[in-house]
Amino acid sequence: MKHLSSLFVVALLLCVTTLNAQTDNNLEARIKRIENGLMRNLQIEGEENPTYNINKRLKELNIPGLSIAFVSNGKVEWARAYGMADRGENRPMTTETMLLAGSISKPVAALRAHQMVEAGKFNLDVNVNNYLKSWKLPENDFTKKEKVTLRRILNHTAGLTVWGFPGYDKGDKIPTAAEVLDGKGNTDSVRVYKEPGESWMYSGGGYTIMQLMITDTEQTTFPETMQKHVLDPMDMKKSTFENPLPEQYHAIAATGYRGNGTEVEGKWPIYPEMAAAGLWTTPTQLIQYAIEIQKINNSKKDGILEYKSVKEMLKGGMNGHGLGPQTSEHMFGHGGADEGFRAQLFAWREQPHAVVVMVNSDNGSIMQEVLLAVAQEYSLPGIEPDKRENIKMDPADLQKYTGKYKLERMGDVELKLDGDHLFVHAAFSPEPIQLNAESDGRFYVARDGVRFTFDIQDGKVMGFEVQRLKAVRVDN
Repeated sequence: MKHLSSLFVVALLLCVTTLNAQTDNNLEARIKRIENGLMRNLQIEGEENPTYNINKRLKELNIPGLSIAFVSNGKVEWARAYGMADRGENRPMTTETMLLAGSISKPVAALRAHQMVEAGKFNLDVNVNNYLKSWKLPENDFTKKEKVTLRRILNHTAGLTVWGFPGYDKGDKIPTAAEVLDGKGNTDSVRVYKEPGESWMYSGGGYTIMQLMITDTEQTTFPETMQKHVLDPMDMKKSTFENPLPEQYHAIAATGYRGNGTEVEGKWPIYPEMAAAGLWTTPTQLIQYAIEIQKINNSKKDGILEYKSVKEMLKGGMNGHGLGPQTSEHMFGHGGADEGFRAQLFAWREQPHAVVVMVNSDNGSIMQEVLLAVAQEYSLPGIEPDKRENIKMDPADLQKYTGKYKLERMGDVELKLDGDHLFVHAAFSPEPIQLNAESDGRFYVARDGVRFTFDIQDGKVMGFEVQRLKAVRVDN
């Protein structure tokens, strides 16, 4: 009997070992399919849409390195890194390499603000000046009836200026948060420019006000309070909001690169606007945010926040923004863009999956290609390619678009006809930019899908709009 029992145990162990090996093989096969299944975000109807290998694609796009983590059922199922963390040092990217998360700092920082609401230190709907001590937001005609509140800062409806921040180089004089808000750094002052609550406009300046609210109330530094109350409890102990980045992390920090492949001055930027853009982390660490919020939302049990706070936080507001993260029918998350770094976080509501992709380049185009491959492999909704039509227009019909324009903030632009396509000639592009037609008056850049929408009055082209910038024709 004893001999039979021993045989049963051995057989059971062999069975478990075989199942584990099969699971590992299946997972490796999935990762390989993703690595070799990158697809272009811009897909033209009727044209072949090839797939790419991730390492080859990094080289083609001149992106030094990429790091990714994927979550399934509340755990990191896999993480991988590709390319280089620092080309000059010949240092490879690893899953332990730290990168700047850019604006994904915002939903992480928002957790501390929500905690302070739960503790009764803040109210979401009270004038923020009630909590600011070292600096006050100037009142003006726009704030006579409505006030800037924490809720409106969190969902970008506060009517505040300053969309984002360029960061500072090593050796620069780094301003305090209050000095940033008063325009004494490298950006304009943060002020109310329209009635709070009236409409949506993204404002990193608002999150810098929130940062100052937290430190004025807590009487401690922002990195310290975030480490104690948010990062460490979420098992993000190797992440930090410290800016400048402490020397102890330099050997494992990725160097940031411009789109043309040159290094960012001083290897990486410095962000005193820490809540808006200053989080240093890894995909494996950052994805803990998604794990925690998914867990609370799906179990309806309190965690780092109370369930009622998470429910309110994930409620979509204007332009699909919740109280911290961006939200949609299927997902919540956020994107990030710091000088030399790009990042993306997606977490699904109905399915127990989440993904973080980070690169050390201003060119983040590969991230969407990776995300499309991941979404296809796991049958995840909400991540779709940008599909376009490409209609043929008679050169005689295209002729009316040719001419000279003045594009705000970018200068002079000229549209010329070459064969049966329009081309944009401008100082900001070393080569002419080919436009494809979707319809009369609507075109897109052939290489990346950026749309040009033309203003046509009585058959005459008066100007166009591209990426919210307006151009006026100047050769009439």
